[in-house]
Order: sequence, then structure tokens, then C-alpha cells
Amino acid sequence: MVAGPKRGTYQASKHGVLGLTKSAALDYAARGIRINAVCPGIIHTAMLDKMMATQADALNAMLQNVPIGRLGRPEEIASAVLWLCSSEASFMVGHALAVDGGYTIR
Repeated sequence: MVAGPKRGTYQASKHGVLGLTKSAALDYAARGIRINAVCPGIIHTAMLDKMMATQADALNAMLQNVPIGRLGRPEEIASAVLWLCSSEASFMVGHALAVDGGYTIR
């Protein structure tokens, strides 16, 4: 949903997923199949623990850009996915749902 310097390959892959999501949503919406994307922010995972062990300063710098001021939890991403799968989200299709503590609103 955003871009940054020196991360072209990573950014291209993420933007590609969003394009694929929209295209697939158009292909299948008429059949009642809802396709959306979940775009997580900085989530506290085992991979992030490894980064924190060697690059704590980098993580702190990244968190400066998260308005909510903290890491996300895997359960918060799971809750967003469960909501998208529920009838409560029955009118959502082709959407990129940012679950990122406000990172993309800056």
C-alpha cells in the first residue's frame, strides 16, 4: 500500500498481490465469491523477534511511523480475516484491508 527506498522487489510483490486481488474479485464477484486482501502492519511474530535481537534500533524507527505506537498481534490479524469471512462483511469485495495501527494513514 506504500513504497520505500531500496525495497523495490518487496514492494513490487506486495503491489502485485493487490492487483491480483482486485482482478480476481472482479472475476468472481458475480458468482458470490468475495475476494479481499488483508494488509498487516508490523506484527509481533517470531520473524520480528529475530529482527529485534539484532536490529532493535531499526524496529524502533519503524514504530515511529505507527500512530498507535505499538506492534500488532497475530490475533488482531486473525480477527480481521474472520470478520472478512463472516456475513458481516458480505458487501466487501476487492478491498485491501489495512490492519496496521494507522501506518498507511500518514
